[in-house]
Amino acid sequence: MEKGASAHQITTKLAHMEEPPWKKIKLSLERPYKDDNGEAIPTLLDIEADGQQIFEPPEDPTSKVGENLRRIFIERGHDFFDKQHRGAELDEGEEEPQKEATDRVQPMTPEQLFKMRVEVLPQLHIAHGELSQARDLLALLLSTPTPTSILGLSQPTQPSPISNEPPILKATVVNKPPPIQSVHAFNTELVVGGKDRGLRKAAELFKSAAESVEQSRARGEQYWVDALKIRRGNWGLIPAPLPPGSAIGRGADKTCKDFLVSFSLEESPIAFRRRAIGRVPTFDTTASVLEYPLRQQTRLQVSINITNPDGNQHTFKNHLRLQDKSFLEGSLRAAQAEVVEQEIFFALIKEGSSLPTASARVSERLVAIEVAQATEVRFELVSTTPAQKLLSNLLIVTAKIDSDVEDVPPETSDSICDLIFSALHLLLLRAHAHVRTQRLGAPGVIRPGPAPVVEPPPILQPIVDLLQYRAFCARIHAEIGKMDSGLREAGIPTKLRLNPVGENGEQLVSMLTVVASPQRIGGEAILRIANR
Repeated sequence: MEKGASAHQITTKLAHMEEPPWKKIKLSLERPYKDDNGEAIPTLLDIEADGQQIFEPPEDPTSKVGENLRRIFIERGHDFFDKQHRGAELDEGEEEPQKEATDRVQPMTPEQLFKMRVEVLPQLHIAHGELSQARDLLALLLSTPTPTSILGLSQPTQPSPISNEPPILKATVVNKPPPIQSVHAFNTELVVGGKDRGLRKAAELFKSAAESVEQSRARGEQYWVDALKIRRGNWGLIPAPLPPGSAIGRGADKTCKDFLVSFSLEESPIAFRRRAIGRVPTFDTTASVLEYPLRQQTRLQVSINITNPDGNQHTFKNHLRLQDKSFLEGSLRAAQAEVVEQEIFFALIKEGSSLPTASARVSERLVAIEVAQATEVRFELVSTTPAQKLLSNLLIVTAKIDSDVEDVPPETSDSICDLIFSALHLLLLRAHAHVRTQRLGAPGVIRPGPAPVVEPPPILQPIVDLLQYRAFCARIHAEIGKMDSGLREAGIPTKLRLNPVGENGEQLVSMLTVVASPQRIGGEAILRIANR
C-alpha cells in the first residue's frame, strides 16, 4: 500500500483486484460502425430463415459518375454542349445593347426581386449540379493514364510501354467481411427472438384449435343427449328441411342430417303447428335449452272487472304458472303452453264477434266481454319478457292513477278466473276431439264424396253462459234474501238454503268435454217459512 492513499482509493483498488475478467468486459450501447480491423461494417438489410445475412451492396464510384453523366445527356439532350456554346456567342453579341439598357433601368421593387429570385434559383441549382458532375469527370480523367470514353464509345489507343500502373476503372471482387463478436451476438439474438415469437404463435394456434375441437366434441355429445331426453319425454321429432343450397336433383343425397321438435297439439291449425317448432342448438349456447325461431313470449291472462253500486271497481286475475326454463323439459312445456294459449285466444277472437247474449270488444291482444250488468270479463295476451312486463305494469299504474280505480293487488287471484282459464283448455281439447272424429269418421263406415265441413263446438259461449249463470244466481240470492229478511222482521221464522250448482264434479267435467251433452248446470233455492 502506498503511503498517503485515501480509504476510497484503497477500496476501489481492492474491488478491481477481486473482480473476475469477464466482469471487466464493456459493451457500448452505440451501434458499431467498424469491425476489429478498422474496416467499415456494411449495412444489414435482412436475415433469412436459415440465418443467412443480406448486406447492402457496395457502391461503385465509377458507375455512379457514369450514370450521372448519362442522365445529363438524357435529360438535356445530346447537343447539350452545342447549346451552351451558342448561348455564349449570343451573350457576347448582346453585351453592348445591354449596357445601354442597364443605364436606363430603374431600381427593382421587392415584388420584382422576388419574382426574379423564383425564376433564377432553380436554374442556379441545375447549373451547380452540372458543374459538380463536370468537376468529378475532369478529376477522374486527369487521374486516368489511358484516355477512355465513359459513354460506351471506346477509341483505339496505343499501350503505354512506360506506365506499368494498373488502371483505376477495373472490376474487383468484394467478399463479405466477417462480423465482429458484438454484431454476431446481436444478429443471433434477432434470429432467436424471431423464432421464439413464431413458436409461441404456433403454440397458441394449436392450443386454440385443440380447445375448439374439444368444444365441438362436447357440443356433439350434448346434442344427442338432449335428443334422447326429448324422445324419452314423448315429444314429437320431425325431420328438418335440407339446408339452403343442398342438391335436390335425381340421385342426390336427400337424407336429413338434423331434426326439429314439434310440441303443438295434434289437431291444431297449420299456422300454430308451424309456430310450435324448436330445434336443438348446434352452436355454443345455453346448455339444455332449445331454440324457438317463431316464439312470441306471450301468455293468456283472464281477468274479471266488477263494479260495485257505489262505483268502486275490483279486478280479479288468474295466476300465471311459469315453468322453469333452465332445463329441457321445462323449456318445452313453457313454449307449448304459450302456443296453446295463443290458439285459445285466436278462437276467442273468432267467436267474440258473433255472441248472441253478450257484447264484445275485440282488438289485437284483448277481448273484453260484458257478460252481465257491471261485470266484464277480459282475455288478454300479456308478454312474459322482463322489459315488456315492466312496460305493461307502468301503463296499468298510470291508468289506475288517472281513473282512481281501486284494485286488488296483483299477487291475489280469484278462483273463478283460474276456473275459466282451466275450462278454456278443456273446451279446446273438446273441439280438437270433435275435429278428429269428423276427420276420421266411424270405423268401418265408408262415406262417398268429400267429407262434410262441420263447425267445431264453441269455446267462448260456455264461458259466457257460466258467468251469466253466476250473475243470475247472485241476483236470485239477493232477491230471496230480501224476502227472507222481510219475513224475519215481521216475526215469521224462516230458513234459506241456496245451492247454485246441483251437479257433482264428474257431471261438470262431462259437460265441458262431451260435445252433445244434454245436461245443463242447475241448482235450487229453498225458503222454509215457519218451519214448513
